[in-house]
Amino acid sequence: MSLYLRRRLLLTVPVLLGVSTLVFLFVHLIPGDPVEVMLGEQALATDKEALRRNLGLDRPLHLQYVGFIKGLLTGTLGRSLFTDEPVGETLLRHLGPTALLAGASLLIALAFALPLGILAALRQGSLLDRGAILLALTGVAIPNFVLGPLLILAFSIGLGWTPVSGAEGPSHLILPALTLGTAMAGILSRMIRSSLLETLGEEYLRTARAKGLPERAVILRHALRTSLIPVITVVGLQAGGLLSGALITETIFAWPGLGRLTIQAINSRDYPLVQGAVLFIALGYVAVNLVTDLLYARADPRIRLR
Repeated sequence: MSLYLRRRLLLTVPVLLGVSTLVFLFVHLIPGDPVEVMLGEQALATDKEALRRNLGLDRPLHLQYVGFIKGLLTGTLGRSLFTDEPVGETLLRHLGPTALLAGASLLIALAFALPLGILAALRQGSLLDRGAILLALTGVAIPNFVLGPLLILAFSIGLGWTPVSGAEGPSHLILPALTLGTAMAGILSRMIRSSLLETLGEEYLRTARAKGLPERAVILRHALRTSLIPVITVVGLQAGGLLSGALITETIFAWPGLGRLTIQAINSRDYPLVQGAVLFIALGYVAVNLVTDLLYARADPRIRLR
């Protein structure tokens, strides 16, 4: 296991380096000039050149890239062009709200998907199964940028139960977490149902029943655990997708996380902040994939990580 972890961590280095390079090139190819965004188009040319020189934007692109890579190797991501704050500190300040939103969304998705998928598999072809399919398809079909405003109209403006936006208390987390968790719940419930259906006919379940185990133990302790491998894969992919899905959801609900910060940085052409934010998101994907692989071995003892 330790050898596997070391190898995966070493493979993370070229992945992050490749992501950093692509992000650096793409960000600098975005039309627009951060100096004009900061000073306005009517500013004097001398003022623009002076600010561009102070920010290091007058250097050739390859020299800016070399400086960026040196900063990564020394653990510094530069300073924001607009606030002059260290990028690392800014990202860490916004990482907590994003992690909280992603965790709450994942819990909501699992809370709906697990019982719905299990009941649909045990009642295959019934009205409950058809209803679960309909709910799953509905959750997947409605995009975040549609579901979010609908939830605001219904629960914030219509009923007045939840705040519209912000992050001042636990009640502000409900709607954005529901927005992100709904689509994930639909996908997971379908995966749990199909995976459990494949397992219910296995011989070892008949053996467990023959030994006198109650049906609840047969389903939850044996059938469900074996069915978790494909479910863990989907959970890992979706958990990583929560980071990118948060870009839209955090913007809709004014949630102060990495997603909203990234959109603001792109709009203001804040190159160091965009590069650092995307690097953090990529690191989150890598970490989620690593945890997913480790959970494989936990769910199925036959799997050995080497």
